[in-house]
Amino acid sequence: MDKFAGKVAVVTGAGSGIGQALAVELGRRGASVAISDVNADGLAQTEDKLKAIGAPVKPDRLDVTEREAFLAYADAVNEHFGKVNQIYNNAGLTHIGTIEYSRFKDIEHVMDVDFWGVVNGTKAFLPHLIASGDGHVINISSVLGLMSLPGQPGYVAAKFAVRGFTEALRQEMQVAGYPVGVTVVHPGGVKTSFGSTAEIAEGMGLTQEEILQNFDQQVAKTTAEQAARTILTAVGKNKPRVLIGADAKSADLMVRVFGGRYGELLFGGPSLLGRLALRVRVLLARKR
Repeated sequence: MDKFAGKVAVVTGAGSGIGQALAVELGRRGASVAISDVNADGLAQTEDKLKAIGAPVKPDRLDVTEREAFLAYADAVNEHFGKVNQIYNNAGLTHIGTIEYSRFKDIEHVMDVDFWGVVNGTKAFLPHLIASGDGHVINISSVLGLMSLPGQPGYVAAKFAVRGFTEALRQEMQVAGYPVGVTVVHPGGVKTSFGSTAEIAEGMGLTQEEILQNFDQQVAKTTAEQAARTILTAVGKNKPRVLIGADAKSADLMVRVFGGRYGELLFGGPSLLGRLALRVRVLLARKR
């Protein structure tokens, strides 16, 4: 409880999914919570949940790609609460499309939100976290920050970048002797609105319903509430990284064992894993 009670935590993408679950769980553990999202309705729902449990809350609409606005937001949160202890850079989105069919701007948009949003949040709040004397940066990567899959090149690139950026930050905080912990989070399939909000490249021959059905039935196995509790347990122990779900743990093990050949194992032959992974390959392949 000491890691959260009386502390000030900031959660981006708090209008739904893991972000909302994190905000509510932080409030339950005694933290004051600054929440932001581009979705005003979702943000209001999270605000209501926090008020219902008596948690101090500051809601703001924020686009994490708008750097100057993010810098101003960090100062405003610090002024409102008098300090900031934790930043959960959670806001994110994805785009379904092979490299062949994805437009430059599709990949750029995912990178702007999923990677540069993390950079913006980290840079904006880091001075306040250092000044607090007990800071922590929590950046949400993905299982696709551990391994790649076809059909989401922008998302994969962004989440690998988040992983590297966060690991570098942790090393720098240690070398400088700053009182700031750093944790990177790799969720596997989590039951959120992620699948229903995914953008799809033209020419893929896929519908939103197909994407959502595949995500809900085949991928999402962990609840957002379970993910939030696992993340906060890791933060409380100052772990450098946390894997969410059996799928993330399996992916991590597979990459460690097979190295760069894991793709051949998944997609290159008649193995059991190859047959199981066929679901993903069929979903993301071009329909003829």
